[in-house]
Amino acid sequence: MVRVFRHEDIRKVGSGNIGATNVWRTYGRWLGIPVILLDISKGFAPALVATLAVSHIAGLLAGGAAMIGHARPIFLRFAKGGKMVATTAGVLFGLTPLVGLTCLGIWIVVFLLSRYASLASLAAAVGMPVFSFVYGEPWSVRLFVSVAAALVVVLHRANLKRLRKGTESRCHFRRAPELYQR
Repeated sequence: MVRVFRHEDIRKVGSGNIGATNVWRTYGRWLGIPVILLDISKGFAPALVATLAVSHIAGLLAGGAAMIGHARPIFLRFAKGGKMVATTAGVLFGLTPLVGLTCLGIWIVVFLLSRYASLASLAAAVGMPVFSFVYGEPWSVRLFVSVAAALVVVLHRANLKRLRKGTESRCHFRRAPELYQR
């Protein structure tokens, strides 16, 4: 989206991450929202189609492939991609909508209280295995979301360090902070 509409490489601005949070912080909601929706769709479509057409396990595998493809995209020659949060949310909505909606609620509450997208993402990730057990999801979903949660946490390890140090960037709704202004 950034390359198409701004003719820039998102990896060279803001945090350097290709994910929706960096796009939103750097370019605002007009590019951030479409990136979030595309990232969610990238997980949702393969997980839902494979589940409906083949089986629940096929949906898990297709969703997992979409998540890995987001974290290490082939078009970046498997270099660092996004942190899989929105893509994982899409997979959850395609496989287990109740867990997906619950984790979305967790993300929204934590984000509104803290203004840290990373903290909200981590809280939602931790909620995935918890609520898959609470809602009685099959063992395959429980295992899948446990691995997905661990991967999201691993991909956020730099954010965790900045959160501990108190140097993590907060998100703002109105104007981007000077660090991210374009």
